[in-house]
Amino acid sequence: MTTRRLAGVESHGLGWMDRVAAAGGLSFWPTPCTHPLHTRTPTQLGPADGYKALTHPEDRLTDLSGRVAVVTGGSRGLGREMVLAFARCGADVVIASRKADACEALADEVRGSTGRQALPFACHVGDWAACDALTEATYAEFGRCDILVNNAGMSPLYPSLVEVSEELYAKVMAVNLQGPFRLSATFGERMAAADGGSIINVSSVAAAEPSPVETVYGAAKAGVHSFTKSFARAYAPKVRVNCLMPGPFMTDISKAWSPEMIAAMERRVPLGRGGQPDEIVGAALYLASDASSYTTGSILKLDGGMIFSTS
Repeated sequence: MTTRRLAGVESHGLGWMDRVAAAGGLSFWPTPCTHPLHTRTPTQLGPADGYKALTHPEDRLTDLSGRVAVVTGGSRGLGREMVLAFARCGADVVIASRKADACEALADEVRGSTGRQALPFACHVGDWAACDALTEATYAEFGRCDILVNNAGMSPLYPSLVEVSEELYAKVMAVNLQGPFRLSATFGERMAAADGGSIINVSSVAAAEPSPVETVYGAAKAGVHSFTKSFARAYAPKVRVNCLMPGPFMTDISKAWSPEMIAAMERRVPLGRGGQPDEIVGAALYLASDASSYTTGSILKLDGGMIFSTS
């Protein structure tokens, strides 16, 4: 291995930030972590260390027993699919969206089909206080949260960029960026102080390749990518923070797409179609479960090959 020197410090293949920190150039760089997940092998780890060993590694993918999952935008579309999957895998769920009746209906379905507990909660994530209320309600009901999915989002149409009003701009930023930030902070802080957990943000291919009608939305989702990485560092090693980056999915929103829009999308996507809502489940279970115990700060693209970069 090549040995490099920096200010009198030998560096054996270290990243540049490690080298500068070793030379005393970055006073904020953290000291080496002594958490068991970093200092022990899997055979030495246990549940108290944030690691759950089952008979085989693949068993961890579908075992969410004893956990509590909160999903915003959880009453329909991709959020609904994740709620149902988490409950089928043994988790109790908190279903949050703006419409209380839709949350109640899905909660009844969860209880009836899986036997798991379900808390419906009306919440507009663009409201800072409503985000805090969701956190408090979750802990009042269950005393814990192990999985947070920031799925709620909105991308309203506008006739032109110059006609985007201050109100519309603020609304899009509040729902897509401010809300996920606040929820990641309030839930992440408590997760880190307890047994740890997993935060899953949901962005969009518009974060990397926004069309002119997704300018504000794309900027907000690019911001989600940024704070996914910073939160992953802030709450490590007990809390993992990752991001799902969907392309076009055939949820109820797609019913408003014209045949021409669908045909154009299908020509652009190498797999030749939009995703079915339940095709989000595999990736969501991976990030929610202990199967992703060594994954944090990652952005996982699910777009049928529509774009070739996450940034």
